[in-house]
Amino acid sequence: MAITKTGIPVSEERRGRGRPQARPDEETRTVILDAARQEFAASGYAATSMESVARRAGVSTKTLYRLIPNKGTLFEEILTDGIDRFVSRIRLRACDGSDIEGALREAMIAVGELILDGAVIGLLRMIVAEGDKFPEISDTFYNKAIKRSESTLANWLKVQAERGLIAIDNPTEAAGMLLGMLAFQPQRAVMFAHAPAPGRKELERRAEAVAKLFLRGCAR
Repeated sequence: MAITKTGIPVSEERRGRGRPQARPDEETRTVILDAARQEFAASGYAATSMESVARRAGVSTKTLYRLIPNKGTLFEEILTDGIDRFVSRIRLRACDGSDIEGALREAMIAVGELILDGAVIGLLRMIVAEGDKFPEISDTFYNKAIKRSESTLANWLKVQAERGLIAIDNPTEAAGMLLGMLAFQPQRAVMFAHAPAPGRKELERRAEAVAKLFLRGCAR
């Protein structure tokens, strides 16, 4: 049997130089969703195609269609993916009762990382611009992103209220107020090109201010 300079039989070395192992589908799906998020935000819904997403993701259109059948499903999946990650973080950061302000601040940071992300704000700008032509994307964004993030935060607040850590009558209403305090001003500033998306330091500062204002109110 012939031996190479490395001491490995020629037959074995040739087998090792074959086609590289294929990337797992879940990893490929993540790459596709990241690319789609950027493509929708940059080009708009109408101008985005499955082919342009495949090019940005560096995958074949055959692979893309095998994993995700059409553009509507692709748009829905990028929203669901972002919310799923947000929900998992909120669950991991449940308050143990020792520091409700710190726990609320961390929850606000998790929310902010989702809704104040530059690509997500780009999607929102796209929906405002094209929602009349494609009402399905408005419905998808409202149900998959807005309502689900609101209900996740409302459930978190409800748990803290049941533990006696805060006193609120309507967790859903309180969640909406918190989201507005955190996101309304910076989100609109980005949408109208008056400021960039807030960085991590600014997000942490704003989350802390929102947590204090919510828990302490404006009483002297």
